[in-house]
Amino acid sequence: MQGTRSRRAGGGVAWDRRRAAAITAGMRILVTGSSGWLGAALVPRLEQGGHTVIGLDPRPAATTAIVGSIADRAVVRAVIGDHRIDAVAHGGALHKPNIETHDRADFLGVNVQGTMNLLEEAVAQGVTRFVFTSTTSLMVSRAIRAASAPEAVWLDEDFAAQPRNIYGVTKLAAEHLCRLYHEQFGLPVVVLRTARFFPETDDMAHDIAQSGPNTKANEFLFRRLTRDDAVAAHVAALEKAPELGFDVFIVSATPPFAPADRRELMTNAPSVVARYFPDYPALYAARGWTMFDRIDRVYDPSRAAARLGFVCRTGFRQVLDELARGGTPDYLKTRTWP
Repeated sequence: MQGTRSRRAGGGVAWDRRRAAAITAGMRILVTGSSGWLGAALVPRLEQGGHTVIGLDPRPAATTAIVGSIADRAVVRAVIGDHRIDAVAHGGALHKPNIETHDRADFLGVNVQGTMNLLEEAVAQGVTRFVFTSTTSLMVSRAIRAASAPEAVWLDEDFAAQPRNIYGVTKLAAEHLCRLYHEQFGLPVVVLRTARFFPETDDMAHDIAQSGPNTKANEFLFRRLTRDDAVAAHVAALEKAPELGFDVFIVSATPPFAPADRRELMTNAPSVVARYFPDYPALYAARGWTMFDRIDRVYDPSRAAARLGFVCRTGFRQVLDELARGGTPDYLKTRTWP
């Protein structure tokens, strides 16, 4: 990795963008949150791509080389320095379910200060690219969650986010830190606002008529992706970050809908879905499944397709094809992790 970086006055690093862009194989990559649902799949995928991967997580796991917290600046400094890290895939965080078990200050310490620790050390030690795992959840305001609007909300990266909880607020703050460190120091950063891909039962399941697999299948229409697709998006972002400089992308299965469908999605979602997928009612009926009465938001991943060159492989069409073959794909099944 010699020659890809040079010290800048004041302790920062000046990047040679042409050289940094050329380093796409054989990188030394730090993956935070390596014991989690995403990290446990991302680490082996990167290793299969010829990279050396160092997993960092507070919880031990086969995919975690170092047990420690990103909230500890000394740990972050040592990991990046000792392992000569070229790239960071930052997925470590406290998530929405942790609101019930952690103080708000914990969210600030991990999601904001932890991200800043990584960015500071990335700049100081010459990391060539940084990918941040964010969330589409930060785009859901209290008004959107109330679902009182006459039509579904079409959500893209230009939508003015007003997070409704400490999880969303801290993830949005971390996104702003990523932008700042790109603008101030030139660090190439890609932010991936991932839609749902968790395997657990929805924490609002008590308010949802459908079963876990039925709910997940429905969500592929507007706010879900598979873990495999989430991993692939991170690989693409790591490869393209130096070329992009800085960007934010929604990552979700491609919705079949058009903006003109928004009003009917709120009044009669099953009818809209049947227009696009005439075979869905029979496939659902065979399992005793139902469609949501209304769909109140649609995440638009078209920017990722245009600029990142990434499109999820699995969408609602693929879900129906699996159902037609008589199986229930693993990505619809409910499980607890770890």
